[in-house]
Amino acid sequence: MENKYSKILLKLSGESLMGAQGYGIDTERLNMYAAQIRTIAQAGVKVAIVIGGGNIFRGLSGAAKGFDRVKGDQMGMLATVINSLALSSALESEGQPAAVLTSIGMFPIGEQYSTARANELLDQGRVVIVAGGTGNPFFTTDTASALRAVELRTEVMLKGTRVDGIYTADPEKDPTASKFDKITYDEIYNRGLRIMDLTATTLCKENGMRIVVFDMDTPGNLLKVIAGEPIGTLVY
Repeated sequence: MENKYSKILLKLSGESLMGAQGYGIDTERLNMYAAQIRTIAQAGVKVAIVIGGGNIFRGLSGAAKGFDRVKGDQMGMLATVINSLALSSALESEGQPAAVLTSIGMFPIGEQYSTARANELLDQGRVVIVAGGTGNPFFTTDTASALRAVELRTEVMLKGTRVDGIYTADPEKDPTASKFDKITYDEIYNRGLRIMDLTATTLCKENGMRIVVFDMDTPGNLLKVIAGEPIGTLVY
């Protein structure tokens, strides 16, 4: 089978790591993700990953409860580092070499991120997990994903979620919602669909970075997306 993509940025949400337990890291879900990622990496795909931290701490909800927003966002950045370390450990247990790069200095937990170092590691066949968001408060990990995808010149940004694509409304709340096979950035703006925050969507639009939103929780789906099968929703 020939892969449609040879270099990708995969965005995973922190919440998805909770699995059914509702908090923290569900090792079963973590290992399922690691197995899917290993499969595509060993098929020759260069894989960079950004993972959120909402299963541990979310800066915005912390701010709503009285935390200083800057400190809250910094706590959220640290949560993404914990998730990144967990994922890199799970990948290495699967026999897939991985490296954690951090957007702020955090040696020896991870090397500090640079585009050149990330590309060097990708060329060596390692999965590169970029932790710490953008390193700045007031930016989400969606924006960090878009930024890293553009910087690393990946062919596509894959957004692994709980649902199988983008719908006219939240399918978990509205049973009449219908799914898009593909949708333009402008239509996302015009319909007010919040698949990512506006900063991330604008960054992708201005740099022509295509996005595929798909269900990561079904084993095998990541490989199907890489092969170009029409699952999920393409944003262009």
